[in-house]
Amino acid sequence: MTTAPPLRGEFRTLGEVLDAAGAQHGDREAYVEPGRRRITFAELARASGSLAAVLAGRGIGHGDVVALMLPSSVDFAVCYAAIARLGAVTTGLNTRLGPREVAAVLDRARPALVIRDSGAGLPEPPAGVPVLERGELTAACAGPGLAEPVPVAPDDPVVIIWTSGTTGTPKGAWFDSRNLAAAATAAGVMSAPYDRRLVATPFAHAGYLAKLWDQLVWGITMVISPVPWSAPAMARVLREERITVAGGVPTQWAKLLEEPDSGSLPDLRIGIAATAPAPPELVEKVAARLGVPLVVRYAMTESPTICGTEPGDPPETQFRTVGRPQEGTEVVITDEHGAPVPAGTVGRVRVRGGCVMRGYWRQPELTAETLSPDGWLRTGDFGYFTDEGNLVLSGRASDLYIRGGYNVYPLEVENVLSEHPGVSRVAVVGTPAPVIGEIGVAYVVPADPSRPPTREALRAWTRDRLADYKAPDRVEIVGELPLTAMLKIDRDALRALAGDSALRTRS
Repeated sequence: MTTAPPLRGEFRTLGEVLDAAGAQHGDREAYVEPGRRRITFAELARASGSLAAVLAGRGIGHGDVVALMLPSSVDFAVCYAAIARLGAVTTGLNTRLGPREVAAVLDRARPALVIRDSGAGLPEPPAGVPVLERGELTAACAGPGLAEPVPVAPDDPVVIIWTSGTTGTPKGAWFDSRNLAAAATAAGVMSAPYDRRLVATPFAHAGYLAKLWDQLVWGITMVISPVPWSAPAMARVLREERITVAGGVPTQWAKLLEEPDSGSLPDLRIGIAATAPAPPELVEKVAARLGVPLVVRYAMTESPTICGTEPGDPPETQFRTVGRPQEGTEVVITDEHGAPVPAGTVGRVRVRGGCVMRGYWRQPELTAETLSPDGWLRTGDFGYFTDEGNLVLSGRASDLYIRGGYNVYPLEVENVLSEHPGVSRVAVVGTPAPVIGEIGVAYVVPADPSRPPTREALRAWTRDRLADYKAPDRVEIVGELPLTAMLKIDRDALRALAGDSALRTRS
């Protein structure tokens, strides 16, 4: 049975939802920075109205882009809400971006204003771009609000969210109010009335920027995860903040289980296995010790909701698949020309639905290449559907390598290697090789650094489960896998490392 969100009314724009949430959710907490700051939905509505008036006084109006160079915080949330009230467009810059990436984003976005924290570590914005420092926000949020609401249409751009740049210069996917409303409809088990959600991804990520409407209609409290991450700190926040929904990579869930008091989390109702598949035994241990299911979600910047598993799915389904399409979302598997392929056959994943972006900001040619006239998003992922209707991902088009004429999808190999008891985390990349074109290199974080698995053991493990040509030709033992600013595995860095290692070996 589907539970209706507690926010009552019909809403056309994000600003309308903000006002309704402020009135109906009132003194319930909207955002929490543990040990630092808390703000209610009523305070969010008032503060964003005051800041909107200040921004309007600085010339920010309908359609203007405002870039937020801020860490995940209450201030970030208030700025996003204020900008939406003006019919302006928010874009966020992850604080882990480097100078070249920041320059590329700002060049594409052309912001009329940058709101920044000079101590957050981001580079200076280009000369000539007006700046509002974070230190000025306190006073700006305490004054009178807008004299009257700014007219905003449901199809006006609300937010630009940047891809992680793993396939080149970051691209800006933009969304309107209808997109954000669709994300709330497609939330499924992820959202329940007055959830308290632990947020570990940066606010500049689609996981936050595309889900604000979802938060407002469900009355969800967003609790910002302490940085740096540690298992004791996560256990403490889960308990003290009465968290009901939390996400983490499998290694984090495994470390959490080792905490002495992790079993006493009566408020937690669901966990999310993020960025990597959770082995079946981990899913079972989390259910047994914490009393909650681990579910998986498949999404991307261009479509922040696509597929997901359900709490009642078997551990093998949670591990090997990304579940079924969410409400309002269609997913098909096609060949490179867009023709459907038979069930069980690997092909290109295509997505259509209300959560799919309207396009890439100021890149009409790229938009036309990616979005069909009838709304299908051509993703960079390969996959297939099981007989039960669950989507299995095989890998990204950019990750595919060809060994001796055979296609190898690294994700498929990684899923098998991650089942090995000696493997904690793994990433596989292709690198050029004489005669056979490319070979696979597995970068392995061992479960026990003092006894890492051998190349021979991992090759035998893979050959027992997959075609022999998919077994990694080289195995490199590492302490950690490199990550991008969006906390994804940095495969470009691994490919460069694999190439350098091959050159050193031959020299």
